[in-house]
Amino acid sequence: MPALTEWDSFYVIVGSAAGALIGLQFVVMTLISERPPARAAEAGAAFGTPTIVHFSVVLLLSALLRAPWHAIQSVAAVCGIVGLAGMAYLILTAWRMRLQSSYKLDFEDWLCHLVLPLTAYAGFAASMLAIVSHTKEALFAVGGATLLLLFSGIHNAWDAVSYHVFVNRKPDGKDQTKNK
Repeated sequence: MPALTEWDSFYVIVGSAAGALIGLQFVVMTLISERPPARAAEAGAAFGTPTIVHFSVVLLLSALLRAPWHAIQSVAAVCGIVGLAGMAYLILTAWRMRLQSSYKLDFEDWLCHLVLPLTAYAGFAASMLAIVSHTKEALFAVGGATLLLLFSGIHNAWDAVSYHVFVNRKPDGKDQTKNK
């Protein structure tokens, strides 16, 4: 399909980055698992798992948008389904964020873990409606939403790692048990 041909390199680069970041996130989580902080499971469900989901969505969309589609309506359906499923998942994520008690949330947490990903998933869903009549603009919206998910995931992964390194570990290398 000619409309997607121009996006080949973009999705190869973005998909490769997402795949590499998924692998790095698994390595970091494995290293952190040696000394998990108190209530790590509930914090992981609220913060760690959604980051992996967002990276996985970027990887999935990058692969799907490189497929040899014959009609733009198929692309629209894929983007719409991903957007709606992502928004539903973020409702669950917001619930988990509010329930967890191991970390006191601030504005940046709500912005980067909820608002920015929600904006990205809403962009995917909205592109479903616009892609047939405004193909070029809708494909830019999908590309922007994909990058927004990737960069918010990078921020969230860094935030989690730095929290474990700088808050959960004392300078002498011993684990700290206090909350942030």
